[in-house]
Amino acid sequence: MKSSTRKEFGDFQTPLELAQEVCARVREAHGDFESIIEPTCGQGAFVRASAGAFPSASVSGFEINATYRDKAAQHVEEAGHSSRVTLIHQDFFDADWQSVLSAQRGRLLLLGNPPWVTNAGVSALGGANVPVKKNFQGHRGIAARTGKANFDISEWMLIHLLEASLGRELVVAMLCKTATARKVLRHAWLKGWPVDQATLHRIDAQEHFGASVDACLFMLRGGVHGPREAALFDSLGSPKAPVRFGLAGDELVADLDAYERLSHLEGTSPYRWRSGIKHDCAAVMELTQVSDTHYANGLGETVMLESEVVFPLLKSTALYHGRVNPDRWILLTQRRVGESTRTLASRAPNAWNYLQQHADRFEARKSSIYRRGEAFALFGIGDYAFADWKVAVSGLHRPPRFQIIPPRSGCPVMFDDTCYFVSLGSREEADTLASVLNSKPCLELLAALTLPEAKRPVTVELLHRLDLRSIATEAGLLDDWLAHCEHTNGNEPQAALAQMEFLMEEPARYLEHEQTIK
Repeated sequence: MKSSTRKEFGDFQTPLELAQEVCARVREAHGDFESIIEPTCGQGAFVRASAGAFPSASVSGFEINATYRDKAAQHVEEAGHSSRVTLIHQDFFDADWQSVLSAQRGRLLLLGNPPWVTNAGVSALGGANVPVKKNFQGHRGIAARTGKANFDISEWMLIHLLEASLGRELVVAMLCKTATARKVLRHAWLKGWPVDQATLHRIDAQEHFGASVDACLFMLRGGVHGPREAALFDSLGSPKAPVRFGLAGDELVADLDAYERLSHLEGTSPYRWRSGIKHDCAAVMELTQVSDTHYANGLGETVMLESEVVFPLLKSTALYHGRVNPDRWILLTQRRVGESTRTLASRAPNAWNYLQQHADRFEARKSSIYRRGEAFALFGIGDYAFADWKVAVSGLHRPPRFQIIPPRSGCPVMFDDTCYFVSLGSREEADTLASVLNSKPCLELLAALTLPEAKRPVTVELLHRLDLRSIATEAGLLDDWLAHCEHTNGNEPQAALAQMEFLMEEPARYLEHEQTIK
């Protein structure tokens, strides 16, 4: 199989030894089965291992790749299991899984290793081995347009199998990314589906598959209602007590024991957290300063720009490591979302000419949020971005470190869209807020809430769950909080807040509205 085709199909063939270890763990936890289905059996490692581990079971393997199906048949025959194994040439996305599952006799096990690839990854390769496009996770507005609607193919498959199995008891045991397992459980819990005895057992994906990803054996019993929690073990045979994770409200909590101890610190943040600037054109927009008026871009060009449209920029790595005096700059084409960029032609002609020279790069931006918008448009920009004092945190690093960001040479500092920040009115307020956010109770709560394998462990949604006054009280900082923060936070005009809520939720709709009223 060619490399690109292998990637399209998320083709990580399971070593037989790992498949046998998994089957032994499943048998230990859930006993024997009469029927076993492997929905994406590949070259047959799980088919062979399950036929050996469950000698009274009938085994069915489904596989889209006919060559793999034939190899699986050969391996099964060599192992002497042909009489109990049926191998079917079948695309997962074309199968009627509800009918397939309902036709199985006795106790049923769904076993295997579904593809480790996202729908966006398949599309980027020009592949078509994806489910019918549908925002099945229910994201709204900008979340559905800018990445949250991207999902692992295995996530869709597992959810589809659970939905198809509603009404009967079965066990699911699948190798997948740990993040995928958590998302599937959250979906099932929020839907009220009958799920019980959910466990995750970490595996060494680098050793077994040559993949640098947090992966696990994901097991659950379906058809039975249980608590909305699961156990996470360090390995397949870990003797160590597991970490309990589960739902608190509608959101996943990484450590339920710690969360139950700290849940009184959760609430609603009095501050409005913002993400940094999104532009998707770093080679043109992000600069280093050569002289007072000249800047070098990522293309090796030096250009003269007006100072009024160039601002200091902090990116997440520099922010995390406390390098708060920026050595990078960003060209701002707007001061608020939807603002006309055409005024640059008269007030900053050097910048306008520079942008025109690279218009093709902006037109090539793939995100749908730029469609029908202003030329050279930004997102994550507004009056709040121009406050002198800020407290900011990287969204990509752990543990979180909240940094005080002063203006640089009288100029407010901007952030890229992997950072989050609040705008503040004074140094004293920034000092107090940073102390509260970096306090032990706050960091412990964030650790309890943050999923360890998350690519972006800190999010706006997470930061908005912090009851900062309660945290200040717990940390012994209440007097400072009352003196500097209690009456100053959340003071953005309500009209501006409402406008920005609208922008962040439905940017494309806002831009369409703007074009209508002009």
